[in-house]
Amino acid sequence: MSTPLTLIGLGPMGQAMVRKFLAAGHRVTVWNRTASRADALVEQGATRADTPQAAVDASRLVLLSLTDYAAMHDILGDVELAGKTVVNLSSDTPDQTLKAAAWLAERGAELVVGGVMVPAPLVGEEGAYVFYSGPKDVFEAHEDVLAVIGRPDYLGEDHSLAQLFYQAQLDYFLTALAGVLHSIALVKTAGVPAAKFAPYLRDNLNSISMYLDETVRHLDSGEYPGDAANILMMGATADHIVGASESTGLDAGLPKAVQSLYRRGIEAGRGRESWTALYEVIKGKEN
Repeated sequence: MSTPLTLIGLGPMGQAMVRKFLAAGHRVTVWNRTASRADALVEQGATRADTPQAAVDASRLVLLSLTDYAAMHDILGDVELAGKTVVNLSSDTPDQTLKAAAWLAERGAELVVGGVMVPAPLVGEEGAYVFYSGPKDVFEAHEDVLAVIGRPDYLGEDHSLAQLFYQAQLDYFLTALAGVLHSIALVKTAGVPAAKFAPYLRDNLNSISMYLDETVRHLDSGEYPGDAANILMMGATADHIVGASESTGLDAGLPKAVQSLYRRGIEAGRGRESWTALYEVIKGKEN
């Protein structure tokens, strides 16, 4: 069944979502600060609102695809929101998310928090999924519509959960991408093309998943047996990576950050434990 919805924020992600909703037969009202970004979408069947208030008035379900939650406050600060469900798919911190839930509640609106876990070209495609959290009954009322942009993974009533899962995924993603760049830069200091190193790096990337099950067992049990790869051994490797980076003239900031974790683990007396005990360092509970 066709459901009217409003989408505010027409960057690449917002535009991709609008196209999917239109293709699924939903009536979509759009608004963006730069109005011209809606031109192609209007040609495809979307309705352009002239103001944020007009956009919100058009639908009970309002989706936001903005840079951060501050943009929501800026755009909707003077808008009447009573009776609306706001699905905020913007990125921010968990504490800002909780403040936003309270801010919307004061205005008579419900917040459902979302985190889209694919880039714009893959929105609504096979394998796409979106984290959600907030009132379960509100989420379930709109679950079928939200499924158009990706598998809806509901995490719980706590508004911050979707944001935490979203940021945790990006935490790994951004760190891994930085590691890819740094490792290739290290090889290229010898004049080696990135393409020559790429097959080995791909094998390395693919192998990471084999460590996950054991890591999860260690973290959930709080026990870190170091029979195979302890902090002392891997800390020495971290030292060597920093040394190689500095000797070749590379920025060593990234490997030094990793080196710091190992050094603090050793200082805390965890050298003979598995590298997974660095979890306690990251938590700030080395001892």
